[in-house]
Amino acid sequence: MKRNISLIASLVLLVVGIALMFVGNFAHGYVSDQLKQERIVMPAAEGIANLPQASQDALKPYLGTDLDTGPKAQVYANNYIWEHMMASSQGKTYTEVSGAFMKASKDPSSDKAEVAKLGELRQTLFMGDSLRSILLTAYAFWLMGSIATWIGWAALALAAVIAAFTFLRRPTSSTVRTPTTLGTPTHA
Repeated sequence: MKRNISLIASLVLLVVGIALMFVGNFAHGYVSDQLKQERIVMPAAEGIANLPQASQDALKPYLGTDLDTGPKAQVYANNYIWEHMMASSQGKTYTEVSGAFMKASKDPSSDKAEVAKLGELRQTLFMGDSLRSILLTAYAFWLMGSIATWIGWAALALAAVIAAFTFLRRPTSSTVRTPTTLGTPTHA
């Protein structure tokens, strides 16, 4: 009975492990294919020279390569796009710039050139936030695929361990049956 339960558990873990490996590979492949279609190339060394050192360090391993994985998407979004957005807006977010634009555009005494500049900055920040959101979503799906793959490997390993112990386990003395002598005629 215990052996049957162990075999069933092993088979279930095997199926779950294979399914999770499939899901993980699908997620990685899908994200990679979608990112490749965008033809984004990570910046070159001269393109990151004005960024903070932490962002330069994060981008250095990927310089000049195609943006084709979730981790590259995360680094590009957080260390390249975000840094450029903050530099162009003197550290203000899209929401802050949009609020200032809305207020200035309703004020008849506002300088029209300044309102136009705020409008352009607002549009730039909106596009930057949109691209960051898309790239960070790609990273999230990549990460979920990685987690599924890791759990799949763990399930396969556990299935193998259970199966190995099931087949290698020796029967204990309580499970060994001895023939009984019931019904055996006695000679007197």
